[in-house]
Amino acid sequence: MQTSVGYKLLSLALTGTVLFGTPAVAEIKIGLVLALTGPNSSLGIPYKKGLELLPKEIGGEKVNVIVLDDTSDPSTAVRNAHKLISEENVDVIIGPSNTPAAFALAGVTDEAKVPEISLSPVDPGPGKSDWLFTVPQPGNIWILPIVEDIKKRGLKNVAFIGFSDPWGDLCFNALKEVAGKYGITIVAEERYARTDNSVTGQVLKVLAAKPDAIFVGASGTPGALPHVALAERNWTGPTYGSPAVFNKDFVRIGGDAIEGMMAVTGPVGAWEQLPDSNPIKAVSAEFTKAYEGANGAGSANGFSAYSFDAVKMFSDAAPRALKKAKPGTPEFRTALRDELRDIKDLVGTQGVYSFKSGSPYGVDQRSVVLVKVEKGNWKLVQ
Repeated sequence: MQTSVGYKLLSLALTGTVLFGTPAVAEIKIGLVLALTGPNSSLGIPYKKGLELLPKEIGGEKVNVIVLDDTSDPSTAVRNAHKLISEENVDVIIGPSNTPAAFALAGVTDEAKVPEISLSPVDPGPGKSDWLFTVPQPGNIWILPIVEDIKKRGLKNVAFIGFSDPWGDLCFNALKEVAGKYGITIVAEERYARTDNSVTGQVLKVLAAKPDAIFVGASGTPGALPHVALAERNWTGPTYGSPAVFNKDFVRIGGDAIEGMMAVTGPVGAWEQLPDSNPIKAVSAEFTKAYEGANGAGSANGFSAYSFDAVKMFSDAAPRALKKAKPGTPEFRTALRDELRDIKDLVGTQGVYSFKSGSPYGVDQRSVVLVKVEKGNWKLVQ
């Protein structure tokens, strides 16, 4: 489903366009591809709310935002991207909400030579990321605090249960890449679909492997399912989650079953607990003030923070690109791509961004912290 009314209203709100015969003006067009319905909407909706912080004008040019709902379906995300590029002539695409759609979109934007700021972790490989800029942290960076915590506890093995899709693959491959270096053995690998209502069989197999710890490679509210099943079977060992479960809906659905679980998140997830010397603390405070000013006290969340960083990246690069070309042209899209690639030491809520050729990622180990659920709140693990 395409949220035609919603995206038109948002477009008008951000551009300040006046109807009834107003002459056309030059504008920067931004296309958003997000899961606003379906199982991934618990990610897509906060992403969208964060992107409502996009500026209305940059460098004297109006900013026109067009939002399309991919209904949590990668094939719909691809169709939406083609529509935004061929019919709307967008200058940049921001999104999508989940990794399967992110892999699908990366090929579209690369072929069309349209910059894409991805809100989901994705790396399509050498020579395929010239137009791609990924906001979230790569797996081999965010998995480190988890593996280090397992090692610190003196544990020797870990079991994996996660999605049977590219996000699950990314989580498992990150664990596999790093665990062996720390002398930790993966004793089980089980998968489930995002739309499954039960993971009893998978959890029983995981427990039969007698792991010391369990890592759940899932996202959003479906990511709570294994934790609930484990709690029902009286699992008391350490359990870990990915950055993609860091929102209030996950905590609400997980309830008592996730009490004590640990997960990795960007520094914004525990920004008030960071030392004042950490520059990310001030930017996270800025984000929280702006977001909660628009959406209410206590509404700030990690997914909207990724959007906030995407806004910062776009707002940093676009003024320089405008000095080289006009919006709506291949020259502007190329200039915008080049200026995004030239971003250096841009402090966001999720990390400090410095991009370079050959990789869609721009963060380092400063981009992750380990947190723990305590009485329904995320607490920094020192």
